[in-house]
Amino acid sequence: MTAQIINGKEIAAKKKLEIAEEVARLKTQGITPGLAVILVGRDHASQTYVNNKEKTCKELGMYSLLIEMDEKVSEEELLGKIDELNRDSAIHGILVQLPLPKHIDEKKVIETISPLKDVDGFHPINIGRMMTGQNAFLPCTPYGIMVLLEETGISIAGKNVVVVGRSNIVGKPVGQLFLNQHATVTYCHSRTKDLSLHTNQADILVAAVGIPNFIKAEHVKEGAVVIDVGINRNEAGKLCGDVAFDEVSEKAGFITPVPKGVGPMTITMLMYNTLKSAAESLDRD
Repeated sequence: MTAQIINGKEIAAKKKLEIAEEVARLKTQGITPGLAVILVGRDHASQTYVNNKEKTCKELGMYSLLIEMDEKVSEEELLGKIDELNRDSAIHGILVQLPLPKHIDEKKVIETISPLKDVDGFHPINIGRMMTGQNAFLPCTPYGIMVLLEETGISIAGKNVVVVGRSNIVGKPVGQLFLNQHATVTYCHSRTKDLSLHTNQADILVAAVGIPNFIKAEHVKEGAVVIDVGINRNEAGKLCGDVAFDEVSEKAGFITPVPKGVGPMTITMLMYNTLKSAAESLDRD
């Protein structure tokens, strides 16, 4: 068996067209979705991510505001800037690029962002709403995974889902989203005994551990759907995921590649959340 590739780049492009149409419609009602991104310091990877977000905003007709702050900025000043953006009616989404310098409390920063503008979906209120199946901004990478499966026509209800990784950004929330759609979910992590025993039961396997080529063919059930969230560099410096793609793709039924898999969906769902926030602001006005 050779797995069918789930092309995240193509699905993201389709979703962006839909978002652009909705942005144009909102503009006829006098509102332009606006995203503010705060970048603290000069981390190269963060700078690249932020530039991509700014570019995508412009492509979709959204308003983009980039705020760059020195890495020595005080926590008080950063929180003050977030509070200012919370009160800015032209801004519908606020994103503080992580990681932050060690002298700044990441938890405090996330909790200062208004839940109504938390387009990253990290605020405890949005996490709580997600857990209880209420309207919420969903974390972008987990949300993107669910859209990939939906667009590929893969059903979730009743399936055994195994998530390898338990981060607050991907592992924990993606498991909850699967549970919300009536899957049976198992979390595996660094202390899980006999990983293959669990992963070989998975109809859908999500790899989010941040270790290059960690998931091998021996971990995968014949015909399973394999979602690779990892973005790593191997010993040769080549981009790769958490899944040993060549060997696993010979056993899986569906698989996401790295790159052009989950990655493009993350920024797409960020744009969707910003659009959603702008649309919901009309109802509050």
